Amino acid sequence: MPMKIPLKEAFVAGKTAFGVWNTIPGASVVRTMASTPGISWVLIDAEHGHINDTLIYTHATAISAAGRSPLVRIPDASAWWAKRALDAGAHGLMVPLLRDAAGTREVVASARYPPIGTRGFGPMYTHHAFGDDCTPQEYKEGAQDVFVLAQIETKEAVANIDEIAQVEGLDVLFIGPFDLSLNLGVAFGSDAHDDAIKKSTNGDQARVRAEQGFDMISIATDVDVLSQGYAAHISSATGSNVAARSGYSAK
Repeated sequence: MPMKIPLKEAFVAGKTAFGVWNTIPGASVVRTMASTPGISWVLIDAEHGHINDTLIYTHATAISAAGRSPLVRIPDASAWWAKRALDAGAHGLMVPLLRDAAGTREVVASARYPPIGTRGFGPMYTHHAFGDDCTPQEYKEGAQDVFVLAQIETKEAVANIDEIAQVEGLDVLFIGPFDLSLNLGVAFGSDAHDDAIKKSTNGDQARVRAEQGFDMISIATDVDVLSQGYAAHISSATGSNVAARSGYSAK
């Protein structure tokens, strides 16, 4: 039986793949997030979230049990982190702060088994996140289909976007708007910031785009939903206009 990868199914069906961003540890938290109607993926943020190596497996299996794809943003581009996240059941890797095509090719290689890549084979638990009927052998046969997502958030990546987009095996260019503004030295939302985003998302350069420019969209983080939701409820209860604190957004 083929591996179930809901994110891939959304792309094949031509649908925009909406998802949410997980930074808070806990299987009950992430399972609740994964039950959100209309999403196809939940990203486990091991870069900035409070989620360690051990928790990735717990979160990935909880997300996949709800019929969504668990993606993992690893802390860096090392092959060790790529292996650990994929062996824990990630349907895809998001890699931060990539700068050029050479570094991107190394990441892609670390996500694939030989002869395509360099990933070591040891999926003792990995298949748990790919459907009840998926066996280790079936995972081995289908593992070359796991997603690799490059975050475009450095000025070097913007300058090298043409070469990065042509790396074989790279599936998605994903804009990291906050780090991008910092690395460019421009204000978030400024014309220069918007121009850089447009350069990374036009039809010739981006691997994944919808008619309006995107095929994969993050709608909210768990922290944002909690803070804004509680602020809205307390405002309703007290009749006051309590503004929610603006937390970190990983869109």
